[in-house]
Amino acid sequence: MALRDNSQPAPVSQPAVKPTLLASAAPVTCAGRTVAAPRQLRGMWLTTVRNSDWPSKPGLDEQAIKAEYRSWLDLAQRMNHNAIFVHVRPSGDAFWPSSYAPWAHWLTGRTDGQSPGWDPMAFIVAETHARGLEFHAWFNPYKAAQTGTMASLPPNHPLHKHPEWAVVYPSPAESSSARLYYNPGIPEARRFVEDSILDAAAKYDLDGIHFDDFFYPYPVGKHDFPDDAAYARYGGGASKADWRRENVNVFIQELHTRIKQLKPWVKFGISPFGIWRNAQTDPSGSATRGLQSFDDIYTDTRLWITKGWLDYVVPQLYWHIGFDVANYEVLLPWWSKAIAGTQVQLYIGQADYRIGQAGPWSDPGEIDRQLALNRKYPVSGSIHFSASQVRDDALGGVTRYREAHYRQPALVPAMPLLPGVRPLAPINAHARRADNGTVTLTWQAGEDLPLRRHAIYRADLSSQDPAQLIGVVMGATSWTDATATSGRRNAYCVTTLDRLWNESPAVELT
Repeated sequence: MALRDNSQPAPVSQPAVKPTLLASAAPVTCAGRTVAAPRQLRGMWLTTVRNSDWPSKPGLDEQAIKAEYRSWLDLAQRMNHNAIFVHVRPSGDAFWPSSYAPWAHWLTGRTDGQSPGWDPMAFIVAETHARGLEFHAWFNPYKAAQTGTMASLPPNHPLHKHPEWAVVYPSPAESSSARLYYNPGIPEARRFVEDSILDAAAKYDLDGIHFDDFFYPYPVGKHDFPDDAAYARYGGGASKADWRRENVNVFIQELHTRIKQLKPWVKFGISPFGIWRNAQTDPSGSATRGLQSFDDIYTDTRLWITKGWLDYVVPQLYWHIGFDVANYEVLLPWWSKAIAGTQVQLYIGQADYRIGQAGPWSDPGEIDRQLALNRKYPVSGSIHFSASQVRDDALGGVTRYREAHYRQPALVPAMPLLPGVRPLAPINAHARRADNGTVTLTWQAGEDLPLRRHAIYRADLSSQDPAQLIGVVMGATSWTDATATSGRRNAYCVTTLDRLWNESPAVELT
């Protein structure tokens, strides 16, 4: 297989406008009222490894895979979500035609790494955007395969050409959980992994590039990750732990820089394990007693936040309120403090998969209470793990928190440091009222923008209450309010949102 040159991709043309801080822009008003539009990212992780969420099994035909994906977007819309995080590189493979990775078995059902004959990534990005949702491509960077033997890899797997990049952990002779990894300590391997991710960013209109907590693997028993040769060559006198952390630090810094050079509007975010360090190890850590990601998997997420190498961080707070080892009520303020004074947005990874488990998780109100607690801190949204549990709604827990916290649509929080300006308002806006109370709204776009959305607000003229956000559409220039009540005096307004959710002034529909 011919591998691509590892040189840095040439940056695309920069936007004609410079990044502009928009926080000081005049507030949006509608019919003389303020507007009530929650700024809150809401999403779910759609897992492809082992066909956990999508596709439901390997080797489905194109139409079945597309139909299943549309059903997940239907769910997202019913939940009033505005983003989805799709596992497109689960283990050294790809859900798009890539020269850096074989096609994913979970998609094709094949073990030879060959193409299914169509481009799933092009479809899922376009379909997601058509619903007005953000699309974040989720990568496991260093996982090379779900197997621990080179012989089991597809013929076109890159490790056949570069076996020196491969690490097996733990040993297949000692554990059935053995997996192949790209060695984070080899600069050429690290650069190749970066290139494989940027390949997707260059080809597709991604809103975000997203990692979870897999860099160096989680420890298995007392087995050490077998990277002695790379450490001897590149360690430079540092301790092995510090060297490993620096390998991941360099990877994050380089990838952040290269993403912004390629497409400066693409967001870069990571969902780390929920504990950075315990206070008994480091006074600046949290009052917890669990695994420490800094020490055990060599990820210094707090450094990445302070250096501004991330646009958002999503700690996986997968424990209940009151858990003595890792208390949600303790970790939430710790992460809030970690982002204080930075431009990094804090989202929380919510453990929908735990609803219905024994103990405190047998209470369907746990996540409801966690989302209520989030409101007391500078939390900009939540991502739910995973899509299947959101759909299955164990004990009615999902319905409960949806009704309490997600009944109204929400806008994704703007990121002022990313390139964007306040867009122009729509023009020629009109409202046509039917006898049954239904109101049809039409307008024209004030300007042509990539990924242009419109937000629709309704104000009850019989009160001074804020106008409520009632809908968000992508690309459309009309919308029908089927929930309007005949005889009630309502005013409607519409705004424009650019790809980064910066909002125009509102225009009233008459």
